[in-house]
Amino acid sequence: MNKKPEGHITPYTQPAAGWGALKQVAINLVRERVAGGNYKTLLKQNQPDGFDCPGCAWPDREHASTFEFCENGVKAVAAEATSKRVYPEFFARHTVTELLQQSDYELEQHGRLTDPMVYDAVSDKYKIIGWDDAFALIARHLNALPDPNQATFYTSGRTGNEAAFLFQLMVRMYGTNNFPDCSNMCHEPTSRGLPGTVGIGKGTVTLEDFEHADTLLIFGQNPATNHPRMMGELRDCARRGATIVSINPLRERGLERFTSPAHALEMLTGSSTTISTVFIQPRLAGDFALIKAIAKRLVERDDAALAAGAASLLDREFIARHTSGYEAFEQDLRAESWDLLLAESGVPRAQIEQLTDIYIKGKNVISTWGMGLTQHKNALKAVQMLSNLMMMRGQIGRLGAGLCPVRGHSNVQGDRTMGIEEKPTKAFLDRLQKVFNFEPPREHGLDTVDSIQAMLDGDVKVFIAMGGNFAMATPDTPLTFEALRKCELTVHVATKLNRSHLVMGKEALILPTLGRTEVDLQNGVAQGVTVEDSMSMVHISYGINKPASANLLSETAIVARLAHATLGSDKVDWLGLGADYARIRELIEQVFDDFHDFNARVAHQGGFHLRVASREREWRTASGRAQFVPHIVDTDTPIHRARALHGERLMVLMTARSHDQYNTTIYGMDDRYRGVYGLRRVVFINKDDLAMLDLKNGEYVDMVSVWDDNVTRRAQRFLLVEYDIPRGCLGAYFPETNGLVPLHSTADGAGTPTSKSIPVLLERSAHEG
Repeated sequence: MNKKPEGHITPYTQPAAGWGALKQVAINLVRERVAGGNYKTLLKQNQPDGFDCPGCAWPDREHASTFEFCENGVKAVAAEATSKRVYPEFFARHTVTELLQQSDYELEQHGRLTDPMVYDAVSDKYKIIGWDDAFALIARHLNALPDPNQATFYTSGRTGNEAAFLFQLMVRMYGTNNFPDCSNMCHEPTSRGLPGTVGIGKGTVTLEDFEHADTLLIFGQNPATNHPRMMGELRDCARRGATIVSINPLRERGLERFTSPAHALEMLTGSSTTISTVFIQPRLAGDFALIKAIAKRLVERDDAALAAGAASLLDREFIARHTSGYEAFEQDLRAESWDLLLAESGVPRAQIEQLTDIYIKGKNVISTWGMGLTQHKNALKAVQMLSNLMMMRGQIGRLGAGLCPVRGHSNVQGDRTMGIEEKPTKAFLDRLQKVFNFEPPREHGLDTVDSIQAMLDGDVKVFIAMGGNFAMATPDTPLTFEALRKCELTVHVATKLNRSHLVMGKEALILPTLGRTEVDLQNGVAQGVTVEDSMSMVHISYGINKPASANLLSETAIVARLAHATLGSDKVDWLGLGADYARIRELIEQVFDDFHDFNARVAHQGGFHLRVASREREWRTASGRAQFVPHIVDTDTPIHRARALHGERLMVLMTARSHDQYNTTIYGMDDRYRGVYGLRRVVFINKDDLAMLDLKNGEYVDMVSVWDDNVTRRAQRFLLVEYDIPRGCLGAYFPETNGLVPLHSTADGAGTPTSKSIPVLLERSAHEG
């Protein structure tokens, strides 16, 4: 049999998961050289007596089975459990300039960091530094700043609650609310939008609701890649007859057919479960108009039902008892133009009728969404319009129904709960003041985009990151690189080498930390860290593997020692807290009422569920009621203006993950569900757009973004791949295309980069491969 070339496009015809997933599990364990003794780690993943997956934030079942890991969870665990090491000798052999020439995948494959390193500008190399000296260097920079607001403190979603709480406390005692975090770049429209409708920026459902739902509307998600354990819930829903609708520009394989590795019969027979029975493919940035169109059609259908003497299709009791603003909202829907909604959504009227009919028939409806809904200019409006739609039929706050935003990283929601928030509430700051006897800063701080701009302007001089790959996760890549290089000091807490460590300020540190899978001993006692999943369940996690190096510190210990070095321990016993995480949890419960009896409750198998008021139909809004919020369809956006200049040649690009990556971490070079092997610089395009642009499948193109600032942003040499995607729309992988996202192209009211709606032009590439 002829072996296919290393890089090729071959359509994938099999179901998602199945034997292909198990094969990839084996490949990744071998690739990362995971010792056989560490294979047992997988059986402790997402178990009550084990560790929480360092990958996605999908919740665990109350009584976990022995098979609670997925393909991409294994990739995350294998990356931590790898036997490959980046010792100080590695840095002695390579300059930073040399390492910058390596791909993101190559940098990931070097293995685990073992020792704290400091950049030496003379040799252009990192050199080993003692921990005490590293903390002293950071403290010296921070304490030399004339204004605390000249430092900014980034947090990735992998940071546990204990480290996050100490981090925010240290930073606020230092004197700033500059807390850029990964929420700013993904679900911020959810966090900012839902409080205006239901009173809290979290979902209203639990896993139990999936057992009772008869209808699921899935917006902008690819769960088979991004949170594969969700597929088990969708499989169960589909098999008991629930209607599942996928609303996404791409028909993702995992929402078509799924073979569950946890079910022997499907594996042995090669059978699969059909997940979605309806696929709706709106144009990019068209979700808001589509949701509004469904709401408008629901009002029209309700008029017809009432005129015929039938019962109302709306839950008028819920609307009257629990909401305000419905009359103005309905008036806005009636006034909206059908022609405008159809043009902006890109969805035919017949499909809108079909969706409306499905929604009306659904007795228990869950609406779930990912970043396909949130990374647009109108994202906050889309989240609020979806909330409006669900309130029209009382589909919030009862069993089997509700709002389900699916977060990305494992503790991104918990970090926000712990106070990693650039816009803290007065009540939270007042409680900090009372518990810790200091005056916290009151002015709002910088988010991610604002932090980059402040670095560029010279207003931020110190950048400290708890995890993540800031340089590659953020928009406008060349501009972000320039911003980081203008800093006096950059610091990264990390497990593995990534590009952010090579784009540094005048001074730079890499601080290696324990992974979630590793035993965290403090004074000989194993410590657990807590996380909060997408459905507000808090549970504790204990590592089981031997640390990758004897010179690693936990994130919590790093924060404690940094705080001690910077602030001293007169007001807070930082070192004592860093040595006993239970003491941190005692302080957390003093600040947050919902965490009462924290240590006792988290010790119970499975942890405990944080109360979400809107789930119980308690509305923490100004009116004390759920709020209908009308929104107009904006026809003067950067995409509209670009289309007016360039006509039908203007394309709109969405960035996405491949199947072999998690956030910016590249585990491999394949995206098998989309039929891409050994390649990453590809762009998916509709066949009719290829013809219109006089281009051919398999040609190479450059993408040039079109933005009001007239700055040329170009991504070079991408392979055109004919694909089932709406006309006028393109898809490509990040971080390779992040440089096309203008820094200040953000969601209105949320500041999230518009990575799913980038206006671009295609040009034949003149660049050699």
